[in-house]
Amino acid sequence: MTVDLKTGAAVEIIGLNKWFKTFQALRDINLTVLRGERLVICGPSGSGKSTLIRCINGLERHQEGRVIVEGAELTGEVGKIDVVRANVGMVFQQFNLFPHLTVLENCTLAPMWVKHLPKKEAEALAMQYLERVHIPEQASKYPGQLSGGQQQRVAIARALTMQPRIMLFDEPTSALDPEMIKEVLETMVELAGTGMTMLVVTHEMGFARTVANRIVFMDVGEIVEVAAPDDFFNNPKSARTKEFLAQILR
Repeated sequence: MTVDLKTGAAVEIIGLNKWFKTFQALRDINLTVLRGERLVICGPSGSGKSTLIRCINGLERHQEGRVIVEGAELTGEVGKIDVVRANVGMVFQQFNLFPHLTVLENCTLAPMWVKHLPKKEAEALAMQYLERVHIPEQASKYPGQLSGGQQQRVAIARALTMQPRIMLFDEPTSALDPEMIKEVLETMVELAGTGMTMLVVTHEMGFARTVANRIVFMDVGEIVEVAAPDDFFNNPKSARTKEFLAQILR
């Protein structure tokens, strides 16, 4: 899948370093993501993938370097974090839906409270995105009545109701049973086709081959290799990348 990338950077990361007490989770990360680009981030457990994307929307605070999202730099100030989060949606490993609210209520909560949309307008917007992820018929149900794949699609719809410019996905299929992974990945492929800027942490290499413009391979908190999918899978440069691919593609 190819698209013409929009001009300009959606995300700029410059000299990023992040510690958890004495443990350095990210080491001198430099990365630019263009508007409309679909970036897949992969690597072994503990390589810093999730920490990296959590730094992009301020869920984790970095100690050194710069993170600039749609022209706004994350500095730790609450106002700056709010500006960045207005442009960034995130889907987690766990669905994080409110169990006591219906699907529709889960999707209208943020537009009503953050964007102050009237209830009817928020509901119309939510239904638009529930239709996009192919589950509008589940609007009146509660999360506990849905399959894991359906719940994750609700989580995607909920993020989209804030109409972000960038979507972050943190291993969105890792908590799903194998038969439910396909429906979530199909939803993400459709979203990629709209030109949304996407950063996806995943081990789903088929998705990476199909959707990514570039693949970032991380290990021990560092970016080891960045390449287009064909080069990444067929001609990796780093010995560590070759070792990783040999393990996951067996």
